[in-house]
Amino acid sequence: MNIFGLFEKRVADALGRLAEAGKIPAGLDISRVVVEPPRDPSHGDLATNAAMVLAKEARMNPRALAELLISDLGDDPRVTKVEAAGPGFINIRLQPHVLHEVLRAVVADSSGFGRSGQGAGKAVNVEYVSANPTGPMHVGHCRGAVFGDALAGLLDFAGYKVSREYYINDAGAQVDVLARSAYLRYREALGQEIGAIPEGLYPGDYLKPVGERLAQEHGSSLLDKPETEWLPFVKEASIVAMLDMIRGDLAALNIHHDIFFSERSLQQGPEGDQVAKMIEELKGRDLIYMGRLPPPKGQKDEDWEDREQLLFRATAYGDEVDRPLMKSDGSYTYFASDIAYHRSKYERGFLSMIDVLGADHGGYVKRMQAAVRAVSDNRAELDVKLCQLVKLLRGGEPVKMSKRSGDFVTLREVVDEVGRDSTRFMMIFRKNDAPLDFDLAKVVEQSKDNPVFYVQYAHARCASIFRQAAEAFPGADFSSAQLEGADLSILGDEAEMDIIHRIAQFPRMIEAAAEAHEPHRVAFYLYDLASAFHSLWNKGKDLPQLRFVNLTDKESTQARLALVHALKGVLASGLAILGVTAPDEMR
Repeated sequence: MNIFGLFEKRVADALGRLAEAGKIPAGLDISRVVVEPPRDPSHGDLATNAAMVLAKEARMNPRALAELLISDLGDDPRVTKVEAAGPGFINIRLQPHVLHEVLRAVVADSSGFGRSGQGAGKAVNVEYVSANPTGPMHVGHCRGAVFGDALAGLLDFAGYKVSREYYINDAGAQVDVLARSAYLRYREALGQEIGAIPEGLYPGDYLKPVGERLAQEHGSSLLDKPETEWLPFVKEASIVAMLDMIRGDLAALNIHHDIFFSERSLQQGPEGDQVAKMIEELKGRDLIYMGRLPPPKGQKDEDWEDREQLLFRATAYGDEVDRPLMKSDGSYTYFASDIAYHRSKYERGFLSMIDVLGADHGGYVKRMQAAVRAVSDNRAELDVKLCQLVKLLRGGEPVKMSKRSGDFVTLREVVDEVGRDSTRFMMIFRKNDAPLDFDLAKVVEQSKDNPVFYVQYAHARCASIFRQAAEAFPGADFSSAQLEGADLSILGDEAEMDIIHRIAQFPRMIEAAAEAHEPHRVAFYLYDLASAFHSLWNKGKDLPQLRFVNLTDKESTQARLALVHALKGVLASGLAILGVTAPDEMR
């Protein structure tokens, strides 16, 4: 039950009646009309901007249009008061039973409350992590991994059909470097002295098991072969080992992708060279040509070459310059492979794509969006979400690098130290495009200053209230079926009504967060809801009549248990979206 959605329809119906009566022009664009919580809760339960955003198109004074709407909305039996405010806002106060019905709806189906048909089963591809398969996941990957997985969970909750995808960058020079680094460890496993790891190779200890496995499988036979012969074997074995490690790292965060798509398969797969096919297709549409690019303005671009080369008409789809597809040595640019890869997504039926990338890919956004528009003939859309850097601290001091990885802190080290829930919640408790300080000491504190603890503690407190009620009223039935019939008019305290209002906002928040692709909104909402609940808990210490379990009044206990049941369900749903557990006890 989305009360905001219901009243958006109610406002739209009112505008329709006013148009039919000739009081306002017909055919107004109501796409910007919203019903939302008022900025000041004392002004009412709902607010709409309809008069303000439609006044110009309707050629009316905003207050005059507001008065027409107020007259119509005031006839609604669910409404007690409607009044204009400011430059055209309309505040609406509801009958108490309307909010009580929202609460009953949550009690009846707590796990389903907030789910919507917004996505209508639309297929969405969320590609995230996609780290080079050259070593263990590091803390920088962690943020993108959590963000992408939480976004996928949010979209799924909002009714989309979500596919979680990992793009394996297994076709570039970095995998040759990986193979040579693993070969060095292979020689070490055979007892050879390798000395210091040469510059340009991967120095981490994580490659030692790969070398040992190669030694077990091949003995010393690879030592007698030239690089051209041993490189393919070692490369394949190294990639498989790295992907197994990456899957394990992600599993530690409870992240599991539906698809692992190999970059190599674009050129060496059973369907032939898909990059070449993409180029020929776009050539046929005059979107690829031979040309010369001007030098970049204001900064040096290492990829720029003053030569005639194969270019994609990215400017035809909103990019700033056309983009090269072939290097001077005749190989494809990374961008060419990325176009073919996103063409593959389109051919697999995805008209909505989301790429989660690191902050250093900011200059890549427009060209990729142009590419998706081109390969889909403007049928598909791409949203690129950039995740800013993570600064890892312990007690305010920077954390030293890992010996296992060689030059960075691994994702697994973070999860092993602070736990999956703390890692996931705190990685999402800041907007993705803002830098994040992740303090290993603070995220395990049991205090209000630690958001994940504060939210999980709220859920655990809800569970403890039901245990208290069972002890206070032995044999009593406090199931959701019974709580649906509770006398909710008992819930009249300002703090109780504040929680009901916040619960009612959950479906609206979900739809807004899903539309904006911003899962951090869920984390913020949960923290605010938990704060309101803890405040009510503390208020009950001073005012016995507000305590959730009243030994002498089963009726008020039932009403407050209904509130707690609804609150607990919303907390559990929100935490599940973020991939965080909702514990019934905390020690």
